Amino acid sequence: METHENSVLKFYLSTTDQIDHKLLYEQIVHLAKQKGISGATVYRGVMGFGKSSHILSARFWELTEKLPVMIELIDKTELLENFYEEIEPLLLQVPKGCLVTIHPINIKLHKSGVS
Repeated sequence: METHENSVLKFYLSTTDQIDHKLLYEQIVHLAKQKGISGATVYRGVMGFGKSSHILSARFWELTEKLPVMIELIDKTELLENFYEEIEPLLLQVPKGCLVTIHPINIKLHKSGVS
């Protein structure tokens, strides 16, 4: 199997998924930061469905609705693979299910800013 130096690890969840009364997407981002992952972005979808859900859609008058959410983590492939292995037991607890993918990427520029 060919390995690539960098990858993007993607998690497809719901905004309402929780483990131990904590939002799952927030837990993943905090754990990624603790493990030294280069970056994370959480995207909230306006519409979508999964294997175990009906079509979910955002309505402007609903503030606490169930919507699709995707988390992207970008870093060295080996680091992402290790991170996934560590959090897989947490993901297996998600009652409604989730989807996780990893894809090789070519990073053209990774410029750090001033904090």
